[in-house]
This record gives sequence, C-alpha cells and structure tokens, in this order.
Amino acid sequence: MEDTKGAEVRVNGHEDAELQGENVVVSEKKGTPDDQKDMHRMGKMQEMRRNFRFVSIFGYSMILMATWETGLTTLGLPLLNGGTGGAIFVYIATALGMCFVISSMAEMASMAPTSGGQYHWVSEFAPREHQKFLSYLVGWLCVLGWQTGIPSIGYLAGTQIQGLIILNNPNYVPERWHGTLLVIAVASYSIIFNTVLARRLPLIEGIVLILHLFGFFAILIVLWVLAPRSKASDVFGQFQDNAGWGNVGLSCLVGMLAPIFSLLGSDAATHMSEELRDASYTLPRAMLWTAASNSVLGLIMIITLCFCLGDVQTIISTPTGYPFIQVFYNATGSNVATSVLTSITIVMSIFGCVNNVATSSRQLFAFARDHGVPFGDFLAYVRPGWDIPLNSVLVSFVIAILLSLINIGSTVAFNSIASLGTCALLSSYIISCSCMFIKRWRKEPLLPSRFSLGKYGLAINAISVIYLSVALVFSFFPVAPHPTPAFMNWNILIYGVTIIFSLAYFMFRGRHQYVGPVEYLNKSM
Repeated sequence: MEDTKGAEVRVNGHEDAELQGENVVVSEKKGTPDDQKDMHRMGKMQEMRRNFRFVSIFGYSMILMATWETGLTTLGLPLLNGGTGGAIFVYIATALGMCFVISSMAEMASMAPTSGGQYHWVSEFAPREHQKFLSYLVGWLCVLGWQTGIPSIGYLAGTQIQGLIILNNPNYVPERWHGTLLVIAVASYSIIFNTVLARRLPLIEGIVLILHLFGFFAILIVLWVLAPRSKASDVFGQFQDNAGWGNVGLSCLVGMLAPIFSLLGSDAATHMSEELRDASYTLPRAMLWTAASNSVLGLIMIITLCFCLGDVQTIISTPTGYPFIQVFYNATGSNVATSVLTSITIVMSIFGCVNNVATSSRQLFAFARDHGVPFGDFLAYVRPGWDIPLNSVLVSFVIAILLSLINIGSTVAFNSIASLGTCALLSSYIISCSCMFIKRWRKEPLLPSRFSLGKYGLAINAISVIYLSVALVFSFFPVAPHPTPAFMNWNILIYGVTIIFSLAYFMFRGRHQYVGPVEYLNKSM
C-alpha cells in the first residue's frame, strides 16, 4: 500500500514538467514523472492524491462492473427473450463486442489519462470543426449516464433485499416507498466511503475484491454440488421467444440488454485516473484485465445458472422477483442458506454503488472544471486536506435522492430514468471510438501512448462502432412487443429530452463558457 503521508522520492536526471528543475518529485500527491508530464500537457493542475495503484484500481473496476453478480440479477430478461441458449450465446457475443470497445478506450485512456474521460478524448481527437460541440454533448451524456447509475444500483440492491424479505416472510407486500428508502440508505452508505473514508478507498477496494472472488466460488460450488442439472443439449440448444416477438433471433437481440448492463462501465477507472499512480501505463492494463476477468467469471456463472434452472417459466414467475434467488432456494431448500448466498450479491451491489459515487463525482468535477455545467466553480472545488471534489460528491448524493423519490410516484418512470444510463454511456462510447476511427482513417498523427493498438487499431475502432450502434438501438426496445404504458421503455423519450436540454443550454449559455479541453492543452509539448 502507498504511504498515506506521501513520502517523496527524488529521481535524478528527469525534467519535471511543472518545476523544470534537475530533479523530479514522485509522491502520492504529484504522482510519477509521466503523470506530471501528462497533466502538464493537458493543462490541468494536480489537485487529488494519487493513492490508487494497479491492484486497487483493478479491484475498483471489477467491483463496479460486478459482471457475474449483475449477470445473476438480470438473468430474467434474457430468459424471457432468448431462453437459456440465447442467454449464453448472446452473452458471449456481447463480451466479444465489449472487448473491442474496451481495447479502443484503453488506448485513448493511455493517451490522455484524465478524469474527464470520453468528453476530453473527443475534444482532442474529433475533427477540428466539431471538437467543441461533440465534446460538450459527450460530457452531458457522461454526466447523465453516471449520475443515474447511483439510484439504479441502489435500487438493484434494495429490490434484492425485498426479495429476501418475501422469501422469509411471504406475507410481506413491498411498497414503492420501501424501495425508495432502501435506495437512500444504500446511497447514504456509499457517501460515507466517499467522504470521511475516501483516503481508505484503495484499501477497501482490495478487501472487497477478495469477497468478489470468494463469493463467486462459494455460489458456484453450492450450485454444482446441490442443484439439479439439466441436459447440456437442453441448455445450449434451448432458444425461446417467451416474450412473443414472433422471431427468436429478434428476441435474443432484445435480451442483449442484460449482458450489456453487466459488462458496462469500462470507463469507470478512467474517471479515477487523476488519483492513479502512473496512470498512462497502469490504467489501460487494468481496464483490459478487468474486462477479461469479469467476462470469464460472468460466462461461467451464466452457464452454471442455466444448467440449474429447472423449469424456466416457474423460475421467471418467482415471487421474489429474482430468478437467481429461486434457483438458490431450489438448490439448498433452506431460507437461511439462500439468504446467505443472496447477501453476497447484495453486498457487492452496495459497494458497486460506492464506486459509482466516486466515478460520477469525478466525471462531474472534470466537466465542471472545463465549464461544461452550471455552477462549474462550485462543483470543481477540491477541498484542501480532503483532496476530493467534495461538492461534486455531495451534489451526486442529492441527485440520487431526488431521482429515488420518483419511484414513490411511479416505478415505471423511475426504472426508465435509472436505465437511461446505459443508453447515455453507449452513446459516449460510440462518439469517442468514431473520433479515433476517423483520425486513423485520415492517417492523422496520434498522441504518444504507452498502450497502442498498432496496425489493428483501425479495424478494432470500426468493429467497436458497429457493435455499439447495434447495442444502442436495442437498448431502446421494450421487454415485450405491444407493451402497455406500464411496460413501455420510455428511455428514448427521456434520452431525447435530455439531449435537447443540453443542446439548448449550449446554444444560449454553454457555447459562451465552454471551449473544450483541447483549448487548455500545452501546445509546447
């Protein structure tokens, strides 16, 4: 672990980008010479402590993505749209597609390791005439995506808790305000770790990473030993259109939203890059290792669960609301054992919310620093001694509470807003990867990078854009055809309103304040 007192080490013979002296200071506050050089090139001041290293940022990303846990909690959607065969093979296709996306983003992260992430990359890599507008748009998409993530993950944890209550007390009738209170409780817990315990966050990530791995094997072993098994031919060959689309292929594509959600968030570590030691080298490798590790764990868990389902229709209609809870109960026959196993996924969801608060607040801080949102100076303030964007953390908490209150009036409206983050982040990925593709297509020079896709870069960027475009289209689909208003996917409406608002703000005010990160670059480097 890093020395929290920030002990300094002098490195002879290296010119400091800031001090321009004979020696360079390497510390928890300043980072390595490469960190200092990157910050100087981007025209940014180092305000936060670089107390994350490879293991802690790897744990951070693994916990936030939580692929095998999310795969369990969202299994109902692919079972309804595709069956067990669809759930498995669509997951594999999604994992492969996201690997191309994460590779593209890892390269950009190595070129410009900043908390701004996508909107900064677009500002640097987009065609000159479109840099300002596209960067501004992507900045708003990222704000939308990450801010809605906090109540979304909080709701996921809260409904799992309600599922356990129903399991242990069948007479319990969940109310909407119960869910709202649980969201607020999870968000409040997350705020504690992002304020008074912020210095300990890297250590906490390492500890929770152990739970992430051991919890995986604990659940896996129980299912392998105790649960009944279906035939392999039934599991891998069962493609069903239980939703009624009239076409199994289309049904499978609609079910793709579940694995997308479980593999989303590869940019999370990027927004922590100004708190990561040797970010340009460590960050892309942590992103790729996270993608590979979580994808494999998620696939093993999905296949295992599909083998242990039994009757799909019975599992889908479980009163707990979560098919995996019913699978646990069918395997163990014990409320206590089921509660213990489910508690693992609940704890991981809660710490996923902790990391979501950290990511969303850093992204908001960075965009505010570049005058992309109202009250920029307030949101970009880093409190001395705390070394975190405390105002952005607290504002993110308030936004989460306000969004959670929508659930009291309408669960449909809340779910639409909460799931909107998927569409927003996919859009930001598309624009970022497209800018890099265009730059390569035009054979324009790229920034120096300590992680490069080399001669395969153009193809990888192209595949990323194609895959993301398909994923974005199906993220707007309802769960079933001909939905009632209660089951309609209102994402497209809310997404469009948000885009229109951000563009209106840009026209009347934003374009006079926002110039884009590219204008702050140190051109002498």
